[in-house]
Amino acid sequence: MEIDEVANINDMDEYIELLYEDIPDKVRGSALILQLARNPDNLEELLLNETALGALARVLREDWKQSVELATNIIYIFFCFSSFSQFHGLITHYKIGALCMNIIDHELKRHELWQEELSKKKKAVDEDPENQILRKDYEKTFKKYQGLVVKQEQLLRVALYLLLNLAEDTRTELKMRNKNIVHMLVKALDRDNFELLILVVSFLKKLSIFMENKNDMVEMDIVEKLVKMIPCEHEDLLNITLRLLLNLSFDTGLRNKMVQVGLLPKLTALLGNENYKQIAMCVLYHISMDDRFKSMFAYTDCIPQLMKMLFECSDERIDLELISFCINLAANKRNVQLICEGNGLKMLMKRALKFKDPLLMKMIRNISQHDGPTKNLFIDYVGDLAAQISNDEEEEFVIECLGTLANLTIPDLDWELVLKEYKLVPYLKDKLKPGAAEDDLVLEVVIMIGTVSMDDSCAALLAKSGIIPALIELLNAQQEDDEFVCQIIYVFYQMVFHQATRDVIIKETQAPAYLIDLMHDKNNEIRKVCDNTLDIIAEYDEEWAKKIQSEKFRWHNSQWLEMVESRQMDESEQYLYGDDRIEPYIHEGDILERPDLFYNSDGLIASEGAISPDFFNDYHLQNGDVVGQHSFSGSLGMDGFGQPVGILGRPATAYGFRPDEPYYYGFGSR
Repeated sequence: MEIDEVANINDMDEYIELLYEDIPDKVRGSALILQLARNPDNLEELLLNETALGALARVLREDWKQSVELATNIIYIFFCFSSFSQFHGLITHYKIGALCMNIIDHELKRHELWQEELSKKKKAVDEDPENQILRKDYEKTFKKYQGLVVKQEQLLRVALYLLLNLAEDTRTELKMRNKNIVHMLVKALDRDNFELLILVVSFLKKLSIFMENKNDMVEMDIVEKLVKMIPCEHEDLLNITLRLLLNLSFDTGLRNKMVQVGLLPKLTALLGNENYKQIAMCVLYHISMDDRFKSMFAYTDCIPQLMKMLFECSDERIDLELISFCINLAANKRNVQLICEGNGLKMLMKRALKFKDPLLMKMIRNISQHDGPTKNLFIDYVGDLAAQISNDEEEEFVIECLGTLANLTIPDLDWELVLKEYKLVPYLKDKLKPGAAEDDLVLEVVIMIGTVSMDDSCAALLAKSGIIPALIELLNAQQEDDEFVCQIIYVFYQMVFHQATRDVIIKETQAPAYLIDLMHDKNNEIRKVCDNTLDIIAEYDEEWAKKIQSEKFRWHNSQWLEMVESRQMDESEQYLYGDDRIEPYIHEGDILERPDLFYNSDGLIASEGAISPDFFNDYHLQNGDVVGQHSFSGSLGMDGFGQPVGILGRPATAYGFRPDEPYYYGFGSR
């Protein structure tokens, strides 16, 4: 209702009297008071007029269903007060917030009824297109519907804005949540009004920083409703929608949903727009944390765009979001093939070495972990990487360079030449001393030693330098750290392959004794490497073979006795093995001589010490690719290092693996 007169604060008594008349007068009176309330200078005086505020609250409570305009005017008046925190107590006093919630709920249900009626008439027209009466009736209803929706959306907008202001107080926000505010807001996402949608999405973004609200959004399938807004013509709506998606993307299940509804290519397309690039990249970064989705980026134009951004970056340090995203993507083999296309790897190496950027080198390290053509590209850069291994460089950068070199299990690589030319042996030995460096660096040194020990001449060089006693000393110091223990044992595993170092390990050190102690470690990887190493030792040294077999028998015998002692048989359980009892097994021969009693933790060990076929079936999913973790086999086929072909792969390290836990952080301030 349009009014021409200008309101005057001195005529408030007249306006209050109008609130006691019929609906048209109430609408006029509320519109005049609203004029005054929209001027912040009048708010304090209006606050003192308890009669006016009480009358407005009463009329809203009693007559809001009679007139949308009346309800909109009165809520708008209280909204003006809600813009200032000091007036929130007034709104709470008159219970306007709860009333607004009821109004919003009612209006949303009314809208559903309107839509049902409209769809019925539309269906009737579709079934009988020639019927002009039905067509005119539908057109009339549709026109009326459009008018009603415009007025209703004005009411919803002002009511939601008032609630958003009140939600500054988390206690008030909790009350709204208990009254299903999240469900109402998600329902409102079906509207087409940009201004209303901006408000609704802003409210949802504020609410999304709390787990309970986020869970309510999950129930309402919010991601499916948000996907239609990306992209959209309205910049503010797109921006706030992306920020809401960023908050939601901390949840693993919602990231999964985002991929399912096809958000990945849509977000990738936004990387080319400066206004949305940063926020879209943050959402994509979160998606890239899940191994299942890493390979999907290879089917978009994401990687070429990211590489362009990397090379165009003028600062010494690349934006954290960009490089973190690239590090994640480089953990997948398909992505790496795209990254290395053309001069990709060359440009990355050039920049990393120029600026000594540890994060960029971490990305390169991820690239180097994949077997195949991309790994061979690193042969040209071994010298550059080895030159960085010194005490003069920043430790973080050295760690990544060492990690990259340690990944280069390339048969054609002459590691002995690299070690000698860049004087790496003294550096590696020095860092093995307990306390000589941070654990992260020491671990990379151990892994590097494991890699170069695949070459028999390198293994001999390292053994001659006294590295094996240093590793045993480090094993003692780090015996509680499974990562260290596993990688040190792997070095021993490599050493026992070579004649030159096998005798040193077996006869001049206590390494086999340590390995026997670790045979029954709780960690599966440690047990696996240990068992394979001991099998080789047992094959070449009879004395140790007896000790190893004796320990295996002692261990399994003790387990058997422990099980028997703990089993208190009662009368009903005396025949544990069935009616046949156990005599048939004993009558066939001495039960202790049966080879199938020799088990290790992972499979069957036959009496001659051969490995169970189970060892060859250990596959796992890493970074979206199926990776086989092969164990030592008895095959006599030789590879380029003169080793059996089926040798145990380097044990998996914590590097490159990320837990896929459902976690959630507040990003409301972003």
